[in-house]
Amino acid sequence: MNPIEAASDDSRARMERLSAAAREVLRLAAARGASQADVLMNDDRGLSVNVRMGEVETVERTSDRGVAVTVYFGQRKGNASTADLQPGSLEATVEQACAIARYTEPDPCNGLADAHRMATDLREFDGWHPWSLDADAAIALALEAEAAGRAADPRIANSDGASAYTGDSVSVYANSHGFLGAERGTNHSLSLSLIAGRGDGMQRDYWYTSALSPDDLESPAQVGRKAAERTVARLDPQPIRTGEYPVLFAPEMARSLVGHLLNAVSGGALYRRASFLLDHAGKRILPPWFSIAERPHVMRGLRSSAFDHEGVATVDSDLVRDGVLVRYLLGSYSARKLGLESTGNAGGVHNLEVSANARDLDELVRGMGTGLLVTELMGQGANTVTGDYSRGAAGFWVEGGRIVHAVDELTIAGRLPEMFQAIEAVGADVDRRSHVGIGSVLVGRMTVAGEA
Repeated sequence: MNPIEAASDDSRARMERLSAAAREVLRLAAARGASQADVLMNDDRGLSVNVRMGEVETVERTSDRGVAVTVYFGQRKGNASTADLQPGSLEATVEQACAIARYTEPDPCNGLADAHRMATDLREFDGWHPWSLDADAAIALALEAEAAGRAADPRIANSDGASAYTGDSVSVYANSHGFLGAERGTNHSLSLSLIAGRGDGMQRDYWYTSALSPDDLESPAQVGRKAAERTVARLDPQPIRTGEYPVLFAPEMARSLVGHLLNAVSGGALYRRASFLLDHAGKRILPPWFSIAERPHVMRGLRSSAFDHEGVATVDSDLVRDGVLVRYLLGSYSARKLGLESTGNAGGVHNLEVSANARDLDELVRGMGTGLLVTELMGQGANTVTGDYSRGAAGFWVEGGRIVHAVDELTIAGRLPEMFQAIEAVGADVDRRSHVGIGSVLVGRMTVAGEA
């Protein structure tokens, strides 16, 4: 990127303002008789620009605040929210939450997370990298990326536009156990979508770079070049016959498989008995070499945090070890429903690292023989209740260990339990734009629906 200039930093003052407001909310809740209470506050800012065909389309600055209050009267619970930090608004929000709680049915699983689970080591993990990017500079970056993409290949016929974004977020979570944790983070990105070909033969693809620090972004020229390469590679797709084939998921597609697993082992799905992995803790669900570790304390990790959304301390732990599901993903409510303990995952998972047993996508393509390389997935055809899987797909056909042509308008199908067991390889080519660190994934056999 161009030389980076740090933005003027008022994050400490913003955190202190939120912290003071959070303490006031808890005081107001206690004064109204709440036995327990918690509050989550955030203050987010951002700048985004969009350009297309060398012209500016939109410039948008955002500034959002949010306050979410939860109160408990014994086992009765009430929630209310506002976007206003003024004292009168905070008082009215607490009053509304208390009024709701008085009319709800008691639930024995309600309440804050256990006090002894609260985090005490409230470190930061190098996630704060503000960028003094004004609108003109952001526009220049987006225009540079688009120009590089359009110039990269004469088959690039059009552009769907380029976008540049910079933003930051400050948040505070506090509860009546006496816990108060403040966090701050930044996020920056640059993206480009291009169109190649003419008429019915047009194809579209994109590329983007995203990071917590602008120093870690790819250059506009790199974004443009990769978007162009991906777009022209999709030209002239050829049909393939329906059959059972190996399917290789590119890294940015492979993480969706992990997402289906996470949904199936989440507390909400489990206590509702709506998961194909119900009662599977301690059982092997993946090949014996396959492991997933949660690492919440990685420096500059995309989801690093000392505590979850209930203040519970986060710790390094395995989710899957040697193919065996070690644990579920639980907040305090779902844990109580299941007779278990919170795993520090209220609000979701932190950084995940998936073990690899291969080098990269090129090696896996060479080794798969004949099959499908998936670079795009469409639809929401994964049912984590039954395990059935069916999604639209596009990518490339592989024969003799080499890519021979593009393919599109396909459907890939299977059942997630069998797909997980049929994973033959995971590459080390991890896509670092996600908190799910996984490389390419080769599934030994799936149904691929093309021509009859």
